[in-house]
Amino acid sequence: MAKDIVKESIPIFVQIAEGIKDYILSGDIKEGEQIMSTIQMSKNYNISPATAAKGINILVADGIVFKKKGIGMFVAEGAVEKLVEDRRKVFKEKYIDAMLIEANRLRYTANDLQKMVVDSYEAKN
Repeated sequence: MAKDIVKESIPIFVQIAEGIKDYILSGDIKEGEQIMSTIQMSKNYNISPATAAKGINILVADGIVFKKKGIGMFVAEGAVEKLVEDRRKVFKEKYIDAMLIEANRLRYTANDLQKMVVDSYEAKN
């Protein structure tokens, strides 16, 4: 994981979990692959192994990673699909719902919004 995932306002253990999720979603860590150990994380990020373990435990609880006894932690099959589903829900709530509230205030129609989204998407791709 890159050192740029550390953000001061978010607890370190949450940043660890979110950083690993980002790497899984981007394909840098694939389903079935081993993730960095808590000892490696603690050395790389100058944090306690307990903090690293707390971040990984979030992923275990969410079914994103699992432990192979005596070997390490691995990305679970179906983790990408679960992460995409979870992020899509958050995306809708955080961005789409908020956009629709503001669009209503500005009296945009559904057609206006659709055109803006399509135009912006095409301009960026």
